[in-house]
Amino acid sequence: MIGWLIFFFTLFLGSLGYASYISYQKNRSSDDFMLAGSNIGAILGFLTFSAALFSAFTFMGMPDFFRTHGVGAWIFLALSDAFMVFLLVWFGYSLRKRAALTGYKGVAGFIQTCYQNRYAGYLIFVSSFLFLIPYVAIQIRGISIFLNAAFPDMLPYWSWAAILVVLMLVYSEIGGLKAIVYSDAIQGVIMLAVIWIIGVTCLKMAGGLEPALAQVAETNPGLLTLPGPKGLFTSPFLVASAIAIVLIPISQPQFTTRLVVLKSLKSVHKMAYAVGIFAILVILPTAFIGLYGAVKYPDASTADFLSSALLFDQPVPVAALAVVGLFAACLSTTNAQIFALGTELRSLLSGSDKFNMRVTQVSIVVFSLIVLVFSTYMSDELVLLARVSFTGTSMIAPVVLGAVIFKNPPKSLLVLSSIALGYFVLSLAGFVPDRFGELPLDFVMYCVLFVLTLILMLSHHFTQKTTHAA
Repeated sequence: MIGWLIFFFTLFLGSLGYASYISYQKNRSSDDFMLAGSNIGAILGFLTFSAALFSAFTFMGMPDFFRTHGVGAWIFLALSDAFMVFLLVWFGYSLRKRAALTGYKGVAGFIQTCYQNRYAGYLIFVSSFLFLIPYVAIQIRGISIFLNAAFPDMLPYWSWAAILVVLMLVYSEIGGLKAIVYSDAIQGVIMLAVIWIIGVTCLKMAGGLEPALAQVAETNPGLLTLPGPKGLFTSPFLVASAIAIVLIPISQPQFTTRLVVLKSLKSVHKMAYAVGIFAILVILPTAFIGLYGAVKYPDASTADFLSSALLFDQPVPVAALAVVGLFAACLSTTNAQIFALGTELRSLLSGSDKFNMRVTQVSIVVFSLIVLVFSTYMSDELVLLARVSFTGTSMIAPVVLGAVIFKNPPKSLLVLSSIALGYFVLSLAGFVPDRFGELPLDFVMYCVLFVLTLILMLSHHFTQKTTHAA
């Protein structure tokens, strides 16, 4: 096992080192460092977008989600991602068109310019900070759980998280976004290959698809129906989840920026279609792993199930490759999101390029240390925690949509998103209810946000039309 681990990690780290080397520029500007020269092609674009989207929470969280809550997990993620592809085509076009007129250094700076209001930029940054920090911590928590269970006597729990954070810092500080894009491409290929190898192996060990489904139907039939054995997948839950996931390219800056740095609109369209295909390919084998868990480990803890299904029950080379694949997935996602926070902060700065570059690099270190601390306090419910992150950032979607739709967006959208974000944070802290009767809070908030956003936008549109006519 150790020999295979050394072999695969040497290949992986060697490829990262080479990517850092070819990405490094001695006298690069902050734009080159943070935006990769805005010249990313369709293939790299689709791989970097997919790798940032499907991360350690997909690799580890989704199999456990299938095992615990059943087939509704497929609707929860796969169908939502398919809808997101259609949004990418329209939003990518509108965003790039608007960014070409106003300039783009990050979502927060872009929104600040569009609204001509500094508060707008700070609102975007605060939203990203509040919900990306926990999301990154989820990734680190997940890989730490797995490695600590797999190698309990090798290192203390916190050491795995620290190693990953240090490696992420060194890599991103040397190569910038371009190096992260290359690492995403490497990670995306590794993750897809590994998850299919493990998925097919788990399906065979479960006795095949039909026998495994038959056994689950006898022991826990709730896994094969909605809303699932624990009643999680109600219609409001699925609708709210779909909205939160569909809005990810609008509300999470690491994805929004990737739409801008692609070299052409044609590349954006190719990337969107490829992401849809990648989504189906990467989620399907997680269902096989989850089905295997439902048959073989129905009552095991998350750590025991994952370490068994992904490591101990696999052939030695596959187990070693799984460790490297999980490490790569976690590294890629944490890199993308921590770097995105640095980009957002930099887009709000007004100093010299050298000063902005220094502040950005320091901020990335600070954000990484905060994430390291957070990762020690997260629970093991990786998918549900990720969903909270998606929902939280989506509260500012009306502001971003207003910026790309209108030349002079209505500032009332800032008030609407601020109230929504504040209420959602208060609900997480337990100060206000997180349900309205039988309906979950996020479902109700999306209904209200949709209606109010539509009213405010239509009102602004007709007001502008009347003003121009006069």
